[in-house]
Amino acid sequence: MLIGNPAPTFLATAVVNNKITSNFSLAQYKGKKEVVFFFYPKDFTFVCPTELLAFQRRLKEFENKNVAVVACSTDTEESHLAWLNTPVVNGGIQGVTYPIVADTSKVISANYGVLGGSWEYDDDDTMLFNGIPVAYRGLFFIDIDGIVRHQTINDLPLGRNIEEVLRIVYMWQHVKTHGEVCPANWREGHPSMKPTTSGVCEYLKNEFK
Repeated sequence: MLIGNPAPTFLATAVVNNKITSNFSLAQYKGKKEVVFFFYPKDFTFVCPTELLAFQRRLKEFENKNVAVVACSTDTEESHLAWLNTPVVNGGIQGVTYPIVADTSKVISANYGVLGGSWEYDDDDTMLFNGIPVAYRGLFFIDIDGIVRHQTINDLPLGRNIEEVLRIVYMWQHVKTHGEVCPANWREGHPSMKPTTSGVCEYLKNEFK
């Protein structure tokens, strides 16, 4: 559980603007932008391109809220680049413009708690990987100070809802702007609550009468 704690730092290779860079870090956003950092299992698979393309489709909405979107998997940067240059009709993600991190060492996935297994020693002291050596569908919303404010982890076949990710962004920014809290099923433009007993009672009276 990373909620309320600083997001684990890293320096890694990534594909940014369709070019490979060896010095990518989320630290570049600290003090400047909030971040949606999400993991996916593998390039050239089935659910994964639907998610990455869905984030791209809504990217302008994230950017309008001063939020950076960054993806990560345990594939190599070369695999990311090849996938980015494969047309959508052929199962690729051509047109995706946000950074994709290459966690080939699997250290980033492990530090964020989304790796589908762990290393263990057998009776002969040989190190073996027990589990699935890819990342689950983890997602982390990191505030402008580098603190994790939301996290979810889906199993491999369960695609995420980008609308819900945007809702989390809107909620956090509403809380920070207005000093109120957001009730169940809150959406942008809907009533929020003052964090007091009277505030809760007033909200319940109006919404559940």
